[in-house]
Amino acid sequence: MAYRVLVVDDEPSVCRSLSMVLERFGFEVTAAGDGLEALERFRRGLHDLVIADLKMPGLSGLELLREVKRLSPGTPVVLLTAFGTVETAVQAMKEGAFDFLQKPFGLEQLKDVVSRALRPKEEGGVERPIIAKSQRMLELLDMAKEAAQSVAPVLITGESGTGKELLARYIHAQGPRREGPFVAVNCAAIPEGLLESELFGHERGAFTGAVGQKKGKFELAHRGTLLLDEISEMPISLQAKLLRALQEGEVDRIGGTKPVKVDVRPIATSNRDLLQRIKEGKFREDLYFRLNVIHLHIPPLRERREDIPLLVHHFLEKYSRLNGRPLRELSPKAMKALLDYHWPGNVRELENVIHRAVLFSRGERIEERDLRLEREALTEEGHRTLSDLNLREAEKRLIVLALERAKGNRTEAARLLGVSVRTVRNKIKEYGLGGRFFAKEVEG
Repeated sequence: MAYRVLVVDDEPSVCRSLSMVLERFGFEVTAAGDGLEALERFRRGLHDLVIADLKMPGLSGLELLREVKRLSPGTPVVLLTAFGTVETAVQAMKEGAFDFLQKPFGLEQLKDVVSRALRPKEEGGVERPIIAKSQRMLELLDMAKEAAQSVAPVLITGESGTGKELLARYIHAQGPRREGPFVAVNCAAIPEGLLESELFGHERGAFTGAVGQKKGKFELAHRGTLLLDEISEMPISLQAKLLRALQEGEVDRIGGTKPVKVDVRPIATSNRDLLQRIKEGKFREDLYFRLNVIHLHIPPLRERREDIPLLVHHFLEKYSRLNGRPLRELSPKAMKALLDYHWPGNVRELENVIHRAVLFSRGERIEERDLRLEREALTEEGHRTLSDLNLREAEKRLIVLALERAKGNRTEAARLLGVSVRTVRNKIKEYGLGGRFFAKEVEG
């Protein structure tokens, strides 16, 4: 599938000629005569690249850049500028523009900048876009962009599949350390006996099998960002050493004789309640406060359903292109099914559903049956089919689901669950749900 380019210029002749050239290059081009029209077209269907004139009436190229970056931070924007506006174009690059072309420009210049802008996509680049239009997510991205300008530790929380690592990479890419390394370590995936070596490194002969010196993740992330993914699963025996490394800016390799200075910006993620882990004696309180300088919480997909159509379109384009399949639209029933679904696996689950539908659908459109959703809906009796969840997660999700169905009415939620209102009230407090469900209680 050809890459989609959105061309924006208020001069019809420029817009037309630029579109024709790009189409000859093999791109699928959408043209817009002003910034407002371009923004509307971008919202209706994501594009791989935006080329826009800087000076336009109404919504300027700079304002369009800001809106595109809010909706899809990973989409490159190239600005066209006339003589005398180069300083403005440089300012635009500071705000996220990929590059600018000064009019008049030649075909080779255009081809070069477009090629460079799309190269990360062609190489399967690591920077995946954050797709969002909901107010909560746009506000979160604004906070993340502000947080990126500092070196303060960041704690990102949210359910599995919400995109915590993606947000961490966004913070790294937006900050002053973007040219430095981004190193991730999954604290839940590495066995306890190996995690210390992975983080801090070891010297030759430090233990059986240590045939050479090995730098740990801290050293590899020097002058960059270190992502401590699923920090809640780190053994408490290692947490004191991690705390010291963060406080002192140095690590001790296993078997080493002197500390090694490191300069890293830590970002930690967790899909579990760290305060509860502290109560259970499984997480250090001092480490929690060290990491929780800036706290960003990603809402689950079911709480930002307006993002679903945008995400669906993005995944349809992505997997149709990767698998060489025709781009099919979803039927209204299929889209309604996606909007009504609870999404326990969040964006990751939605991505898998769309990928599967692209592979197995055979009609002109993707129908509801092609989605093969796992039906995990709340029944009239308040029960739900649960899989791959521990007991605590299952209880929390069931309570949230009941409260959502009851529109926040705790008495009705208690009836659905078959428990007392007091139990619901206590569980809301236990799981920290009070900020989401300020509901009246009808006793009696």
